[in-house]
Amino acid sequence: MDNAAIADNFSLLAKLMDIHGENPFKTKTFAVAAFNIEKLPMQLKEIPREKLFSIKGIGESTGKKVVEMLDTGSLQQLNDYINNTPTGVIEMLNIKGIGPKKINTIWKEMEIESLGELLYACNENRLTLFKGFGEKTQKNVQEAIEFYFLNQGHFLFAQLEEIYPQIVSYLKKIFTPEKVKETGAYRRHALTIEELEFVINEENKTVKPKFETAQPPELLEENEDNLLYKLKNGLKLRLYTGQQNIIEQQFLTTGSSSFVEAFQSSFPSINIKNAKSEEEIFKAAGIPYIIPCLRENKRIIDKAKENKLPELIQTHDIRSIIHSHSNWSDGSNTLEEMAEECIKKGFEYLVISDHSQTAFYANGLKVDRIKEQHKQIDELNAKLNPFKIFKSIESDILNDGSLDYPESVLKTFDLIIASIHSNLKMTEEKAMKRLITAIENPFTTILGHMTGRLLLSRNGYPVDHKKIIEACAANHVVIELNAHPRRLDIDWKWIDYAIEKNVLLSIDPDAHALDGYNDIKYGVLAAQKGGMTKENNLSSFGLLEFEEWLSKNKNLKGV
Repeated sequence: MDNAAIADNFSLLAKLMDIHGENPFKTKTFAVAAFNIEKLPMQLKEIPREKLFSIKGIGESTGKKVVEMLDTGSLQQLNDYINNTPTGVIEMLNIKGIGPKKINTIWKEMEIESLGELLYACNENRLTLFKGFGEKTQKNVQEAIEFYFLNQGHFLFAQLEEIYPQIVSYLKKIFTPEKVKETGAYRRHALTIEELEFVINEENKTVKPKFETAQPPELLEENEDNLLYKLKNGLKLRLYTGQQNIIEQQFLTTGSSSFVEAFQSSFPSINIKNAKSEEEIFKAAGIPYIIPCLRENKRIIDKAKENKLPELIQTHDIRSIIHSHSNWSDGSNTLEEMAEECIKKGFEYLVISDHSQTAFYANGLKVDRIKEQHKQIDELNAKLNPFKIFKSIESDILNDGSLDYPESVLKTFDLIIASIHSNLKMTEEKAMKRLITAIENPFTTILGHMTGRLLLSRNGYPVDHKKIIEACAANHVVIELNAHPRRLDIDWKWIDYAIEKNVLLSIDPDAHALDGYNDIKYGVLAAQKGGMTKENNLSSFGLLEFEEWLSKNKNLKGV
């Protein structure tokens, strides 16, 4: 090991010890050693071992560790700390603006173990509730994480919305519009994207010179019929090249491999080499046109054969904001501001669902504050009529599956969203017991973000989706499709099963600020992939229909 590697090990050891809250005098010893070793004019590996301990900044303890690294190539104490620290917590050291002391607070007090969770906490305005984290710090952390993620090469669909049109425009400018077709995962509205894909109706020898600019992107792969570039921001750009029929290329590269294989085996006699449009391909197959977002598997082909393609939900079908947080808990805006924004956007009602009392990290509402909030809601409803605010709460599902208030308090709400926010590291057995108990509680109206996942950051706890959907069907519980682009939970792959079981879903933004209402569109895009219609969606109900449904649902549940 050279000096740089030894210094890096000491530096990381000092930081991890700080993160674990160790004695600061001990951690400083290793930080100083790292600084001094980095500045040495000679390599430690070339110095006789007995002379190591006389070097400035290297005492008995650090000297023994230097010898260990020189002899073994590693440092056991450092390895122990690494093994006892979540990978995501260590990754936080890459983020400008949060040092080891702040990371200790994030991990130990906020119980956050990944950058995705931390970014989500920033979006929910939670960092400001902890000592040492003001609004400015929270904003800086949020921007630093977003910049970091942009350079990792794996993106949320929402992160590419602004970039995508710029790339399309540029490609059409350098190749002409008729030679460029959008394709791949982004065209299918995949929830996460690794590559943006386009068909370019030119040979490689014509395409490559176009990218030999002053700041050329990195060419990662070159094959006869495609090129893979990496842009400066970490985004990968795959270009399907060649001068075969561009419509054929677009069709074959838009659908998932399972969809394309199923289509080809279902309609083996169809020749798509001369197709002038994708519509022409489906017409030749004798089935309705399948839009790109549905081209994921064979099931959609079977539905098309039976002429049962759904009339998919659209953003304009959402008539209300269900699941939102005001500054009563961890939201940024007042209740009145949130209601006025709903009115401005044409929504008919707002379901305010601040956090419950166990969510101390989110300024959850104790019983006395619930009474105060309900009083304000009554006043605002009188003022804003015919617009209406419904009294709700996002009640934490506790470890035993119970909700976060006694029955006497639960009765005061118009509806209750039940969600898990704590102790997420569960076995499937534990998670299922906890969820089913909450679903069977007669006061649970909506099951919030079913798996607790954060896309690209946290897998969520393991669940048996079928059993949960069946339990919701049996107990008249709605399943949320949380529209935040990091959640999109329930996963779209289970929407058709929920519909089959006559379970109502609800596209909810989980908004913590006014601009959070805009996340509805990502929920709608995910819902479309699952074949959802407006009839399957609770937040598409008009005010009167919603009130009638609430009354009927309470009667069915006996509350």
